[in-house]
Amino acid sequence: MKEHHKIWEQKILTAMNSIGWNLTLSENQYEHYDAYGKTPKGFDCVMELKLRHKYYPTKVLEVYKYEKLMEIKDCLKFYYVFDLKGNYLYFLNTLVLPEKTIIYCKTTEKFDNQELIDKSVYMISENQASVINKY
Repeated sequence: MKEHHKIWEQKILTAMNSIGWNLTLSENQYEHYDAYGKTPKGFDCVMELKLRHKYYPTKVLEVYKYEKLMEIKDCLKFYYVFDLKGNYLYFLNTLVLPEKTIIYCKTTEKFDNQELIDKSVYMISENQASVINKY
């Protein structure tokens, strides 16, 4: 993983922990989530974190990632997106999903792999986020 992503992820968790969350970065870079811990109400949870260097009015949620997160038992699942215009926190347990879409993109942003592939994704709107902070 690129070092600046790890630093960014830790800063996000520090900010969230300061308002009642109790989150820890995953030690395993191959987990299907980036953080785990407790919500402010004490519920077990996992969270996928996405740093986007460009702003798009709809947010990309990979179908594979979503399905792997939803397989995790006995915890709440969250998807956090940070982009140039704001922060968006999606509660995946109750998120109403749109139709799947195929996009052509890099295999991953976390590693230096530049291979392009088709990915099945959900394009979720900003107003579906449970918490939105815009700048």
